Amino acid sequence: MKTALYGRIGFGASAVLFGVIALMWHDAETWQNLRQIWSLPFGLVLGECLMVLQIAGGIAIQHPRTTRLAAIVLGVVYLLFSLACIPGIVGAPTAYDQYGSFFEQFCQLSGAIALYAETEASAAKAALFRKLASLGLGLCAISFTVSQVIFLRFTAQLVPKWIPPNQMFWAIVTTIAFAFAALAILLNRQARLAARLMALMLGLFGVLVWVPRLIAHPENHLNWSEFALTMLIGGAAWIVADSKIAQTGATL
Repeated sequence: MKTALYGRIGFGASAVLFGVIALMWHDAETWQNLRQIWSLPFGLVLGECLMVLQIAGGIAIQHPRTTRLAAIVLGVVYLLFSLACIPGIVGAPTAYDQYGSFFEQFCQLSGAIALYAETEASAAKAALFRKLASLGLGLCAISFTVSQVIFLRFTAQLVPKWIPPNQMFWAIVTTIAFAFAALAILLNRQARLAARLMALMLGLFGVLVWVPRLIAHPENHLNWSEFALTMLIGGAAWIVADSKIAQTGATL
């Protein structure tokens, strides 16, 4: 099965956007925890090269002939981005936001793995990659749940005030939604539906939460990076959903 067009467009376009804004603005708000790369020898050059590769991969996945190579490139990029978050975890093991940052990057890696699975000729290898991507997305959904529980009040503040009934209501609802998505994906019960609904919810986060903030404060680099990151994670979830992951007789 070929990865659905919508997932590839969303994932690829978000990868390009994130890479572009990161190359435009070299500050902590844009790079966030990826600024750990800067501490490495030639770290700034390395970071810029990775962003260029991310842009190239986001473009290349739109073309069937280059999808496999693009999946490999994006997989390497997001693996390195995930590893870049580990020093923050080691340095502050009791601060959950460090773990949350890791799983945000790991979710994108899961999307790249799922994308690669769809180009794999060996059925056994493709099934293995799909299971890895499914497990990765499920673990990330757990992390998103925990992050929202810990930062529930902050999450509520992000909800636009004009959405009824109130901000805290939607913070709690989305937290529960992430928890159910994690269970469905990890237990392989309506996993595809859960992943798609998770992708849809993340897409709505991008449109309802970050787009208004971008319009109001386009000079704020954090708004741009958070919008691109949210859409990247949503695109990854959509690609995982469309990969028919972990078919073991359960209904997907």
